[in-house]
Amino acid sequence: MTALATITLTRPDDWHLHLRDGAAMADVLPHTARQFARAIVMPNLKPPVATTAQAAEYRARILAALPPAMDFEPLMTLYLTDNTSADEIRAARASGFVHGVKLYPAGATTHSDAGVSDIRRCKVALETMQREDLPLLIHGEVTDPQVDVFDRESRFIDDVLLPLRRSFPGLRVVLEHITTKAAAQYVAEAEGRIAATITAHHLLYNRNAIFLTSAGRAGVRPHYYCLPLLKREIHRQALLAAATGESARFFLGTDSAPHPKGEKENACGCAGCFTAASAIEMYALAFEEAGALDRLEEFASFRGADFYRLSRNRGRITLQRRQWTVPEELKFGAATVVPLAAGEALPWRLVT
Repeated sequence: MTALATITLTRPDDWHLHLRDGAAMADVLPHTARQFARAIVMPNLKPPVATTAQAAEYRARILAALPPAMDFEPLMTLYLTDNTSADEIRAARASGFVHGVKLYPAGATTHSDAGVSDIRRCKVALETMQREDLPLLIHGEVTDPQVDVFDRESRFIDDVLLPLRRSFPGLRVVLEHITTKAAAQYVAEAEGRIAATITAHHLLYNRNAIFLTSAGRAGVRPHYYCLPLLKREIHRQALLAAATGESARFFLGTDSAPHPKGEKENACGCAGCFTAASAIEMYALAFEEAGALDRLEEFASFRGADFYRLSRNRGRITLQRRQWTVPEELKFGAATVVPLAAGEALPWRLVT
């Protein structure tokens, strides 16, 4: 069979993105805007975006930083806290620009210190979200130090997500950046309104990538360190099956999370993979390796918009089979950021 020379897709969206703020945000934003029409923007700034007014201000900063020739819509979120009020949820829903509320268990990931200490303290907010039909977006890991770090997602499903969804069966839920076979199976089989985002890095790599180079040389590779962590190969294969399968519950969310190079390459490196510079190309590679390029558009362009009840995009993008090398570093405010797979060759390149 002759390999495809080009792929043309309805312009996709990114349903999980970290943009940061200020000059650093201005540097990474164009990488997303060149390929995605819209993105769900995470609220874990410092301080977090916890109110509708703060979300409006952050949205204005994003739009002001957008290069004039680029067309991109940031879809804002609020950071759920123990004290999020019903009035704040109603204001968010009425705003028209807040499209979800993000649950970070306190201490789960970058800038999550102000996150939820106990989901039971959020009852009023969750009841209001269910009534107003505002989705809950979940970083699904427990933070108990006694739980193995590779088991935190599975434990979260059992200990937190199952009771949460029994209490709020009408709540729309997105389990973000799933990493395990158990999570994929749960989302596929669960009753009610639940979906999941899947990153390109969790489709392309297993946990060996954190500790071994492509040539098999041992050593810690901090730019492959993210939370939730890359898992065993059996889990990567389960995520590929979910992403390339027929269920509409799985869709694209890059979880692109830039950090300055020096904050990744140190004794306690930050969690997060910066994939915005090559995201759609990496997804194309994953789908091609799975023999499912014909399913990429549905995953990248249709399912997320349908779940969030937004219109599908009308624009198109084209990828060309053209080998190129991911840059070693990119500007990131006063520092640089190292993209995932820096210095490696990819076979697809976004051209329009």
